[in-house]
Amino acid sequence: MIDALAAEWYKLRSVRSTAAVFGTVALFTLLCLLWSWFVARYWDGLPAERKATARTAPAEQPLAVSLPVCAVVLGALTLTSEYGSGMVRTTLAAMPRRLTPFAAKAGVAGAIMFAAALVSLAAGSVAGDAIVGDRAVPTFQGPAGDVAVHLLWLALTTAAITLITFGLGAVLRSTAATIASGMVVLMVLPALARLLPFPWDERIWSAMPGNLAGQIAGAPGSSGVHGVLSPTGAVALLVTYAAVALGAGAYSFTRRDA
Repeated sequence: MIDALAAEWYKLRSVRSTAAVFGTVALFTLLCLLWSWFVARYWDGLPAERKATARTAPAEQPLAVSLPVCAVVLGALTLTSEYGSGMVRTTLAAMPRRLTPFAAKAGVAGAIMFAAALVSLAAGSVAGDAIVGDRAVPTFQGPAGDVAVHLLWLALTTAAITLITFGLGAVLRSTAATIASGMVVLMVLPALARLLPFPWDERIWSAMPGNLAGQIAGAPGSSGVHGVLSPTGAVALLVTYAAVALGAGAYSFTRRDA
């Protein structure tokens, strides 16, 4: 398994699409700094009576929005690109026990997406706090411990979305179809859920994978609506999504011809 992990790591870091994904993560990390600079300038220009009611998104907000999209792209390309190029047959010839390369691909994709998400979120949050300084901006800053837990769960949810999309890619075997399906789950279905009658609108919206991190550990001081699930329920649902997607993907990968 160690050799398989090393091989998959080498393949994933060698393709241009991976560099493009992490370049996008780096760009949105810089946008976190730009957002924090804007918040500081905006706060300085507010009159005293407005400061008591002003609300802003936290420093890591640009990454919180973009990381799930990057996770979908990386999760899809990790396996579907090999189906598109035919390299999957070479992989299976070298490792005929199909569960081994499948697990190695999933493990490498999930791990590097988690690491990239955690590092970028921490960098954006720390730099944002330094830029805003001692300005008491409501909903922007919180206790360091609470912020750390929030960022950790954002990174873990990003890794889970990577694994979910990876499993979906093993079933669909098409990069375009997998990315499109992932975007529908992340962007379209939550918006459609809001059109349903109460209380199903909030219940279904809360169950979407992209909305679970805020229900597990929301941004400190955030005044937004996070959903109706308890933290334990949100974690259980996230694990279930990943397990079902990986299970379906493993079954498809091991049972179908390459």
